[in-house]
Amino acid sequence: MKCLLVAALLAGVAAMSQAATPVLVVHGGAGVIAREVTPQKEQAVRAGLARALEAGYAVLRTGGSSVEAVTRAVVVLEDDPNFNAGRGAVFNHDGRNELDAAIMDGATLRAGSIANVHKVKNPILLARAVMEKSPHVMLVGDGAEEFARTVGIELVDPKYFYTEERWQQWQQALRAEREKTAAPDKTPHHGTVGAVALDAQGRLAAATSTGGMTNKRYGRVGDSPIIGAGTYANAQCAVSATGWGEFYIRAAAAHDICARVEYRREPVAEAARDVVLELIPQLGGDGGVIALDAEGHFAMPFNTEGMYRGWVDRDGKVHIAIFAEK
Repeated sequence: MKCLLVAALLAGVAAMSQAATPVLVVHGGAGVIAREVTPQKEQAVRAGLARALEAGYAVLRTGGSSVEAVTRAVVVLEDDPNFNAGRGAVFNHDGRNELDAAIMDGATLRAGSIANVHKVKNPILLARAVMEKSPHVMLVGDGAEEFARTVGIELVDPKYFYTEERWQQWQQALRAEREKTAAPDKTPHHGTVGAVALDAQGRLAAATSTGGMTNKRYGRVGDSPIIGAGTYANAQCAVSATGWGEFYIRAAAAHDICARVEYRREPVAEAARDVVLELIPQLGGDGGVIALDAEGHFAMPFNTEGMYRGWVDRDGKVHIAIFAEK
């Protein structure tokens, strides 16, 4: 095990020794339903994704780190009420917003994650603080918020996260639950934001943030803050997932994609496609991922009707998409 870790870190050093052309990819969640995307909603989502790309790529363009780039991009998406992360997060069964996030530095295999917080304005900043300012990887609930206070992470009144759209979605879910009209396999499980980046030093990073599942209960935690399930990065690959979290956890989906790239030498597009379009559906789940390799190749497979996503390619060109590309 120790030898494998050393080998991975040496591979990271080798990758960093060669200049790379920066690449940034973001997502705003899979499970998009065409009939629910009004022209106004589409315009707002596209604008939000563009702002996230602008913020993250500004870091990469000036020689900054992939960790900083994914952090900046995800903060923008957390602040945008059109996405299920930070402000605009969905409500749990108790009518609260319950937030999860994770970040991972592929060059060092350092990671930080938080789950079940209710007052942290930007969960991704707390996840990064766990990575950089604590000896731990994952903190949850009240303990995570106490740690936030000690390191100066901004806490807000829970009312900050409220949006009328999410409130009405929760009311609809409660009615369906009471009337027993909700089909078990049709429950909305999606809504997550994330970013993966390759910086000029060849370093990869991944970050993911979410409000989880509408009407969730019992302190449920999905895949987003679980390293290797919804978020993972090493020297060869970085992944942020969005989808029905239980299945991404069972498949260790993010790590599986990177393991296929590292050990099987599979192209990142093939590895991501096999996990998202074959393995996850075989288990009964759905969703998508954004995946990026150390050469700047990336993939964005999803098996739902749509997935909010955007990217800045190696030519510095910005692209944004929602549904399957023609």
